[in-house]
Amino acid sequence: MNSQDRIQPYSRNPLYWQYKAKPVLLLGGSVEDNLFQIPNIEEHLDLLKAVGGNYVRCTMSSRDEGDVWPFEGDRKTGLYDLSRPSEEYWRRFERFLQLTVKRDIISQIELWDRFDFARAPWQHNPYNPRNNINYTAKESNLLEDINVHPGQRKNAFFRTVPALENNELVLQYQHVQVDKMLSLSLQYGNVLYCMDNETNESPEWGWYWSKYIKGKAAEAGVGVETTEMWDAHNLLEEEHANTLDHPEIYSFIDLSQNNHRPPNEHWRNPQEVRRRIIESGHVRPMNSVKIYGANSGRYGSTRDGQERFWRNILGGLATSRFHRPPAGLGLSEIAQAHTRSMRMITDEMDIFTCQPHNDLLENRSWNEAYCAANPGVEYAVFFTDGGNVLLDVSDASGKPLAVRWLDIRKSQWAGKASRVEIETNGSLRLVTPTEEGYWAALVKVTS
Repeated sequence: MNSQDRIQPYSRNPLYWQYKAKPVLLLGGSVEDNLFQIPNIEEHLDLLKAVGGNYVRCTMSSRDEGDVWPFEGDRKTGLYDLSRPSEEYWRRFERFLQLTVKRDIISQIELWDRFDFARAPWQHNPYNPRNNINYTAKESNLLEDINVHPGQRKNAFFRTVPALENNELVLQYQHVQVDKMLSLSLQYGNVLYCMDNETNESPEWGWYWSKYIKGKAAEAGVGVETTEMWDAHNLLEEEHANTLDHPEIYSFIDLSQNNHRPPNEHWRNPQEVRRRIIESGHVRPMNSVKIYGANSGRYGSTRDGQERFWRNILGGLATSRFHRPPAGLGLSEIAQAHTRSMRMITDEMDIFTCQPHNDLLENRSWNEAYCAANPGVEYAVFFTDGGNVLLDVSDASGKPLAVRWLDIRKSQWAGKASRVEIETNGSLRLVTPTEEGYWAALVKVTS
């Protein structure tokens, strides 16, 4: 693949991505995070593609029933051999890469999922000294039993790098896994790299792996994009500075944990991150690879999940993907409808020239509506449950405007675009076609 065809920040607006030399908005949802391990992956990717999706998450995780681990077992002892990559694990991963690239679906890989390295999953993990022929607990300094949440940071697995404990014994086998992954993934231009799943470990851990991946990519003559996913839900906490302040290490930003926050903060904090990276001179895409929120989960309601999907995109993020059930909506019928509708409205506008513009909304009640716009050209307004607001269109300078309404849950336009009257103060009143429901208005200057 030509270097310009690989996924990379958009040359004209690096807050977004480009793929195959064209700007691309990444939308997604899936039934699992370690998608390469599910049996019906091809059908699932086809469904995602059919509703306008083009973005999946891929944790290199193995803790679910039916999963395989990344190393082969030793026939004599029944233990894993960390010097021998698993044929089945990596066959599944390579097939995943082939299926996604064929469908122009971008995959955001996470190297290390901390939930594989504590509690019950750790009892089956090949890196546990109890489970392999390569080292003992004493030799490796790794505990055989870790019965607390991984956020307690009890596993020295995440401190092996030279800047921390310099555990060369374990690190060599971590290299075996990452080298095998890169031998496959670097051949494909549709892959983004995230170091961890919601980590709170020392930043040197992720920094090491990002530099390592970039080094291997350079040896292969290709460019790659990397980030870290921090555990802190508040984007303004210092933890996130370890990504924001290091553009030389991380070329994009993952804001997924922001999807735990209440509506106003969910909108406001990414705007602060946006301002910070623009002022730094190192503008980079902001991704959201997992949106929490489903009545079946503990991290917000189904309504929260739907709203967060739209706030992300109108708030200027480059991606928005529903988290797997039960914590998210996955690729359920509700998620399908929102993905299809988001693609419908963004296909009718140039989202890559727009910016978050809630400042253009007047008479807006709390969490009623959200706006992205290229003032004077086009405006998109999302209503969380019906609504009635004034949109400042004074930048249109008296030019004729047309509005079109999208019924989001039905993925249907409510009639054709219609000319609208501008009030004397330069405002346009937007009243949703029904008093309730998810609606989006597309307002455009007409010739």
